[in-house]
Amino acid sequence: MGVTASIVKKEIKSYFTSPIAYVVIAVFSVMNGFVFFNYLSEFNMKVLQFLQIKIKYPELSAELSINDWVLTPLFSNLSMMLLLLMPTVSMRLIAEEKRSGTFEFLMTSPVTTLQIMLGKFFSCLFFYTVMLLTTIQYPLILFSFGNPDLKPVLISYLMLFLLGAAFIAVGMAASSLTENQIIAAITSFGVLLIFWLVGWLGENIGGKAGEVISFFSLFIHLGDSLQGVLDTRDVVFYLSFIFFGLYVTYEALDSERWR
Repeated sequence: MGVTASIVKKEIKSYFTSPIAYVVIAVFSVMNGFVFFNYLSEFNMKVLQFLQIKIKYPELSAELSINDWVLTPLFSNLSMMLLLLMPTVSMRLIAEEKRSGTFEFLMTSPVTTLQIMLGKFFSCLFFYTVMLLTTIQYPLILFSFGNPDLKPVLISYLMLFLLGAAFIAVGMAASSLTENQIIAAITSFGVLLIFWLVGWLGENIGGKAGEVISFFSLFIHLGDSLQGVLDTRDVVFYLSFIFFGLYVTYEALDSERWR
């Protein structure tokens, strides 16, 4: 674990000494702030309209849910932003080592392939966690002035964390197959987009075949959690996706070691 921790520290330092980290976090924060402001403004307008209706019909007992109107769509949009941004974060993990010529030194050093892979993965996961923590302010604002349901928020963050880890695993696998960071980013985005939209294909096919195809959709497994429903099948799916990405990375690195 000491070697892995050293790699993690080195990679984290390289992230935050590079402008790309700050650019990604800044873009991510601005986009989320814009989306949050618009959903909150729309919710406030709906509340005013709803109050006017309740004045006319006092027997009406329905209530507007701030989770449904603000947090759920916010987290849904957040996941799509990750689809666009995470390939740019993970593209450098292995490809940069190959481009700079340090990959051969890394492969011949007394460090195992597993330690290299885990060090790279956990460093990127740490960076992603920092990105995700920048969104905590939005639920906190709502809890300060409203009464949202806490359970869907916690479950959504858990699943978004797993979703981001899955994105990183795929991005690292793409990065391990090339020395060109742009190719790695495009490959990663293409693979993730396919698994994002495959649920659409499953819906169009329908029947049992459609259900099987839809099961492989990254987005569908996020849907229920945004409503506060934690299904172990969704957790297992994301963990399996992460494992598969790491397995491809390990095999790619190991094959390079023995060439």
